[in-house]
Amino acid sequence: MVADYAQKLWSSPDAPQQIEALYDALQEEKKRRIDFRQWITPAIKAEFINGEVILHSPVKKKHFSITDLLSRVLSIYASIKKIGRVATEKAMIALTRNDYEPDLVFFSKEKYDTFTEDQMLFPAPDFVVEILSKSTAGKDRGIKKQDYAAHGIREYWIIDPNRKEIEQYILLSPNDTQYLPAKYFGLDSDIESYVIEGFTIPVMAIFDEATNVETLHSLFKI
Repeated sequence: MVADYAQKLWSSPDAPQQIEALYDALQEEKKRRIDFRQWITPAIKAEFINGEVILHSPVKKKHFSITDLLSRVLSIYASIKKIGRVATEKAMIALTRNDYEPDLVFFSKEKYDTFTEDQMLFPAPDFVVEILSKSTAGKDRGIKKQDYAAHGIREYWIIDPNRKEIEQYILLSPNDTQYLPAKYFGLDSDIESYVIEGFTIPVMAIFDEATNVETLHSLFKI
């Protein structure tokens, strides 16, 4: 697709002017991105997407409850297995053009061990979770899914808190730039991570406290 666009642009008689205008626009966008990074604080949840600052409203109870239950079981699992670390809400992921603050991310141990204590911008994680809301659904299923795949994020979950359903997207190969069609998991099913070896949980465990605790006992025999 990019090659086709480049060929079409190159065959245009005003290609130099178009390229110059595109370069100027990209330079202006880079400046706005620098300004965004200097402006944002831990108290503000915002993202920089295609040159636009996207502010997020405070989350609803059902949103932070899902984040808490999933991060609890995944964080403990990752710590016990010594396979990596989980971050939620305010870990800023800096991709080629855009800066995101996903609801939850997982970094493999190899990647996490390269981070410094004062680091604030992080590379593409191995696993990303976004929890849908009316205001974010379009981007979660659109530009974010496209961008995450293009940057080799091997697994992406979209959680729908109303339908109580998980959409799982995976990249089969490091060379892939598009996710396979989604697999859908409802409350009556288990979901197995493609990236996090051995991590299989009932979908109910991220919506129900009692099931979450049972899952912890089952995973860790505690």
